This record gives sequence, C-alpha cells and structure tokens, in this order.
Amino acid sequence: MLVYGDQEVSEDPRRRIDRLRRGFADADPAATGPERHGALVMLFIEASELAQGLADREFYSAGMDDRTALQDAGMNVVMALARHVAVSWRSAGTSDGLPDAVEFLDALEGLSALPLPESVVMRRAEGHAFYSLYPEAYLEAAARLPPRFAKSPVMIGLRSIGSGLAAMAAVALNAPAPVSLRPVGHPFQREIRVSERLSRMLLADPQATYVIVDEGPGLSGSSFGTVADWLEDNGVSSDHIAFLPGHDGELGPQASDRHRRRWADAVRPVVGFDELFRSGERPFPPLERWFADIPGPPSAPLEDLSGGRWRRLCGAGGGLPANPQQERRKFLLRSGTGSWLLKFAGLGRIGVNALHRARVLHAAGFTTEPLALRHGIIAERWLDGGQAMTQVTPDAVDRLAHYLAFRARSFPAQPGSGATLPDLLTMARTNIGEALGEKATRVLDGWTADQLADLEADMHRVVTDNRLHRWEWLRLPDGRLMKTDALDHAAAHDLIGCQDIAWDVAGGIVEFDLTDEWAEMLYRAVEEAAPFDRRLLAFCLPCYIAFQIGYWTFAAGSDSSAARERRRYEAHWKRWWPVEAGTG
Repeated sequence: MLVYGDQEVSEDPRRRIDRLRRGFADADPAATGPERHGALVMLFIEASELAQGLADREFYSAGMDDRTALQDAGMNVVMALARHVAVSWRSAGTSDGLPDAVEFLDALEGLSALPLPESVVMRRAEGHAFYSLYPEAYLEAAARLPPRFAKSPVMIGLRSIGSGLAAMAAVALNAPAPVSLRPVGHPFQREIRVSERLSRMLLADPQATYVIVDEGPGLSGSSFGTVADWLEDNGVSSDHIAFLPGHDGELGPQASDRHRRRWADAVRPVVGFDELFRSGERPFPPLERWFADIPGPPSAPLEDLSGGRWRRLCGAGGGLPANPQQERRKFLLRSGTGSWLLKFAGLGRIGVNALHRARVLHAAGFTTEPLALRHGIIAERWLDGGQAMTQVTPDAVDRLAHYLAFRARSFPAQPGSGATLPDLLTMARTNIGEALGEKATRVLDGWTADQLADLEADMHRVVTDNRLHRWEWLRLPDGRLMKTDALDHAAAHDLIGCQDIAWDVAGGIVEFDLTDEWAEMLYRAVEEAAPFDRRLLAFCLPCYIAFQIGYWTFAAGSDSSAARERRRYEAHWKRWWPVEAGTG
C-alpha cells in the first residue's frame, strides 16, 4: 500500500541565513518560559534543515559523504544554536546564562562567506513535525550515556533529522561538532558511502567512542545498523558504540539478525515526551503550566487523549475508528475558565502555520477558539457537549460547502506542495490492486498522461483539509456544526499534501455518502467560489477512496475499528465501479 510520503522544500540558502539572522534579532526579550524557548528551538530546527540541505547537495553531487568546509560551516551554526537551546532548557526558558550572541552571528558570517549553491533541498524532519520528538530529549538522553562515552566521543548524526539531534547530544557531552551521514538504498538494507578522507577522520583515534543519533528505529533499523556495521567492520569494538534513538522499543520485523542481536545489547538511552514534560522533575515547567497565564492554572491533572482515547469524550466513541500510531499527542486541560485541548501541532514553522490557520478558521466561525502556540503545543477551547456527527442533514451539506469554499479562498499553497496527479494515479493503482485485485483497477485505465498534464496545469493548490470524516464534525448543544482537526492534515506524514479543493470535494462526497443530487449541490456551491474542472473531481474520487483504503489498512494493525472502516471504502469502490463492468 502507498500511504506515506516525505515533503521537501527547495530554498536559496542565503534566504534561510537571512531568516535565521532576523529571527535571532527579533526574539521577544519579554517572552519567557515555553514561548521564548520554543522560538529558540524553531531557529535551531531551521538551521538544522539548512545544514542537512547543504550536506545532501554535496553528497548527491559526489556520490558519497565527505568532510568539507561548507558542511563544517553549516554545522557550526547548528552547534551555536544548540548551545542556546541547552542553556534555555536548563534555565526554564529564561535568558539567564544564555551564551553570547557573537558565536552564533560569527557562525552565520562564516557560512555566508563561503560559495553557496543557488538552492538546496531541505527535508521536513518527521519527528519534529508529527511525532513529538523534541531536541531536548537528546540533550537529556546523551547525559545518561556511560562515562566512557564522554572521553573521546565521535558524534554521528543520520540525515535528515539526526544531524541536528546529534548536535544537541554533542553539547551534552561537550563533544566536537558531529559528522552527518546519509544512509541510502532499500529501506530495509540501508548503506553508507564514506570518502577516504572522512573515513580517516572518523577512525583516527583508536580510543574513540561513537554515538549514532537518529529518530526511529522503524521497521528494520537498518540506518542505525549500517553505520554500526561499518564501524565494527573497520575495527571498532561494539562496546565503543552507543545509539541515541527516538524510542526505547526493539527493531521492527524487517531487521537483520546481526542488527537485532546488536540492538538487544546496545547502550541506547531514551528520554520520552512524558518524562521530558510531565514529570515535573526538571527546571522547565511541566506541560500543564505552559498556558497558566491565559486560561488559569489547572484544576485537575492533565487527561491524555492520545492514541484514540479522545473517542470516549465525543459520543459514540466505542465505534469510531482511529490510527493510534499516526495520532499526535493531545491532552485535556481543565481550569477555572473551562476545558482546553492541548495538542502537538509541530515544532518550528509547521506549528506557527497551524496556529495561523486556526485563528483564520475560528474568526470565520468554522472551528474552536485557539489560545496560543507554545513550544509545539497549540491550546484550543474544548467543545464541551459536542457530539460526533452521525447523521448527514441538509444543513450539514450546506456547512461543508461553505467551509470548503472558504478554505479554497483563504489558504493558497505553493506549487509542488503536494502529490502530482500521476503520483496519485500510481497510488490508486497500487492500493486498489492490492485490496481488490487488478481487475478493479481498470476504471483507472482511461486516465492518460496527457489528460493528467492538462488537469495539473489548471490546478489551484490550497491547504486542503484532507480529513472530512463524519466524526471530525461535532454537533454542539445549540445545533451548530463545528469542524475539528482542521489545521494540519495537508502537512501530514503521508503522500497527499496540498491539493486542489476538488480533493476535499471528493472527500466530502465520500465521507458524507452524498446522493447524486447532494453531490451536485456541493460541487456547484464550491465551484462557484473556487472554480475547478469537473474532470478533476472525477479523477479525485477514486484516488481518494484508494488512499483511504491504504490508510486504514495500516491502521488496522493497531485499532480494531479500522478494519471495518477499510471495508466501508472497499464497498464504496465496488458500488461505484463494479469490477464486472471494467470501466467507470
């Protein structure tokens, strides 16, 4: 099944350097706590992305990783910001003891003085964007390494996200700036390509210890494993190798025997989100106090709503499906001013963009009130008494039409910010072929490359909702229908991304199970506000269903209701495009 995807952005490195310089200069001196600290972390993430983009450009040009002046200069910027983040973390987000700005500004000048490419491709760091993976966790985890790893440590960060995380760990160990490597090849059999110069540098000290840093591991852990293989094959003892991963679980089912044996015995400390922000054992304030100045101090312990636990609070909860592995962390905060949802919106600019959309949608009356964004967590008013929509009524279809028309007008997206139409067609063929057999894919045969090129040329990409399921609409006691989870699914860890509003119209038709008459009404209402080609809607409908089949297939491994949801989409396909007919 094809479901997941990575998003990339191409940017002039000079523009990113200017943004870092302005962001550092514009930091609000009055801000404290999570707000001030979060602004520093955003700069750190943006610098880490730049360092990754510069390193990858040289890697793909040379066909191997090397030690270069450009990469050293990029990592110097990251290290300077990592030191700021570390001091801010230990001082509870105040300015007490922050390093002098000179180191950071000098590092920026040093990078700016080098010949820079016209553009670099920066990959979104999944852990920072979706999975509540905070850089400070690696600062704390590195401090738990056995003392031998603090003597002569060589820090190795695995790109993309690992290059920045390794810098945080290096600060904890007072180590030199890390080297970053790009594992490539089959996801279950990654390999590294290291130049002779970099090899000599990595292996120069026979007493060195090595700390390999990345998020994950995933299904195989082969990125971690291939670096450790290379070190051992070059004479490094296994007890001189440690890992800093993103979780404390075992390797996935696709791991090799060698990697599995090593992982079972390896030094690999982890500090998770709950220990980091909910234990109350650190100078940094616990999560329940991040917003105490706005709704007031908590009147009860936080209630964890992650992993589908939100379902018990929105009516008919037992029958609603969820994808626990993909859900963002979320909590219910109760205070004297009511109940508030605290949800991970993403570290860095992705969270800032989510807050902007939240404010715009609330001002238009479609979503709940957002309070603030602090260090990746957005606080929104909890809709007490709201019940998940179970019955589609004419007012619900009208509400959907107005909502989609508003999104189409309000949130334009950049070209290339989502899957291409050929990508969607490939996804649909793959998912439907696996789920229903090759005969069921014949309905897709009529879409030619020329047709898709014509449609794509006239597309108007917007930040689509991509999450129009009935349970994402709450009916309030006063009768109003409010959209939930409306901020970030166009930037989710999947391949869809930002699409033409036709994608959401297709989603609305499927999720609301609209009759032909109501589907036509929805199309006309949205098309009047944001014109799109009816042929594009005809293309998006089968692609939408195919994506949902893939999505709920993966979810079925961790939620019993997900299999039922997959069958519902399969039934949609069979009803609209009977296999026997062979065509749409």
